[in-house]
Amino acid sequence: MTSNPLPSGDWPILQSGWVWLCGAGPGDPGLLTLHALNALRQADVIVYDALVDKRILEWAKPDATLEYAGKRGGKPSAKQRDISLRLVDLAKEGLRVLRLKGGDPFVFGRGGEEGQTLVQHGIPIRIIPGISAGIGGLAYAGIPVTHRDVNQSVTFVTGHDQSGETPSSLNWPAISQGSQVLVIYMGMKHIDPIAKELLAAGRPASEPCAVVTSATTPDQQVLETTLGNLTADLAASGLTPPAIICVGRSVLMRQTLDWMSMAKGIPPRNTDPLGRGRPAEAS
Repeated sequence: MTSNPLPSGDWPILQSGWVWLCGAGPGDPGLLTLHALNALRQADVIVYDALVDKRILEWAKPDATLEYAGKRGGKPSAKQRDISLRLVDLAKEGLRVLRLKGGDPFVFGRGGEEGQTLVQHGIPIRIIPGISAGIGGLAYAGIPVTHRDVNQSVTFVTGHDQSGETPSSLNWPAISQGSQVLVIYMGMKHIDPIAKELLAAGRPASEPCAVVTSATTPDQQVLETTLGNLTADLAASGLTPPAIICVGRSVLMRQTLDWMSMAKGIPPRNTDPLGRGRPAEAS
């Protein structure tokens, strides 16, 4: 598919010995940025993650080398140190290297660590942001991460730390009380203790929640539930990672904004899910 031309413009050139750290977006190839596509067209070697949709790799130049460096919780995975040093070695060979990461490289993607390693070894880098699953994935589910009638803040947290356990450094009471909407990455494995922390911190058991798995891909599934029922309903659903979990009243907006269901001819369930009692355009 390399015949698709880029729009005319002064596109950056990937030089030999450089590494571009690039976000591939949450899954749907259509969410790839043009800078990312430009990089794919030039790279000699592409080191890609587990969550990069294979259709995106079809846009690489025909003679590019594809190296898998995926990491998935609970499965045999490459070590982060090995990945970072592999990027260094490839660049020192004079290759044009693209490090392709799911979502955005700087949103729970360890792109900062890889970039720092490269710079410390004298390798020049370029950063190409991508659409994060916590924003794009929820949008595909019809859930806005910010909505004027719901929240003036949103907090993104990870569901596990470097040890693979629930992050011990997070101040759950402060997070719970300080942000109306929470977006949890990689949280399925530890959803029970996370939900208990939020409930103990004062979030109501009736608070709407949604779990979006394989967001923006043909396999996307969405579970709508409440914080009090989240653990049980998720276990009963049979859903598997990767997943984004949203906690907050913005989840209710899916009843209106589920555009993927509309595309199938299914009408909205409720055009006033927040109970405003007036048209959305009214101030």
